Amino acid sequence: MPIRPLSSAFLIAAAAAIVGAMLGGDALWLHYIGKPLATLLLWWQVLRMPQPVSPRYKRAAAIGMALSLAGDVCLMLPGDLFLPGLVAFLLAHIAYIVAFAPGSAGKARGLAFVLVAVVAAANLVGLLPRVDAALKIPVVAYTVVLAAMAAFALARAWTPAMASALPRSARMGAIGAVLFMASDSLLAWDRFGGGIPMSALLVLGTYYAAQWCIARSVEAG
Repeated sequence: MPIRPLSSAFLIAAAAAIVGAMLGGDALWLHYIGKPLATLLLWWQVLRMPQPVSPRYKRAAAIGMALSLAGDVCLMLPGDLFLPGLVAFLLAHIAYIVAFAPGSAGKARGLAFVLVAVVAAANLVGLLPRVDAALKIPVVAYTVVLAAMAAFALARAWTPAMASALPRSARMGAIGAVLFMASDSLLAWDRFGGGIPMSALLVLGTYYAAQWCIARSVEAG
């Protein structure tokens, strides 16, 4: 299937996942079908990318998407599989780090890590007192890996050589990483902070935008 029809199918599946989660009840089946299907379509899009940035980048992104799919399934099932879902997404971010890390300059990395660390630390200060004791260490570990993923993506985009050689890939990867941080922050505040308005729309909307950007970053250009 060509890339464009795949993107259209992804948008439909993502919309179904969001609408099903928002409406609940008899419409919940839309969420159960749409949520894994949307990520599966992005994974297939990455695998079918005809001109990737590099075979290594494509492979790492595909592994990240596959692990994200596992995390999606864990988090949407009725049972409390939050911890397995957290582990699946932690491993997905490690795969994305493998994609983003090479080629960025030391100065860009330093700036990106400081900026992201400030944001991540502020989130943890507010959230950790609300997190169950058994989940504190996993949540901290996940936050560190997520922040590192975002920092490497930003550093890649802020490195002149990378931004010049692969402008679209660097830009899309950075946008996707920042949106992923936003989505996970919203999810954490919704789960541990007492809930947020329109959580399904905000969390899933930013999540699917993040994954779409990361998938598009695989394409050279």
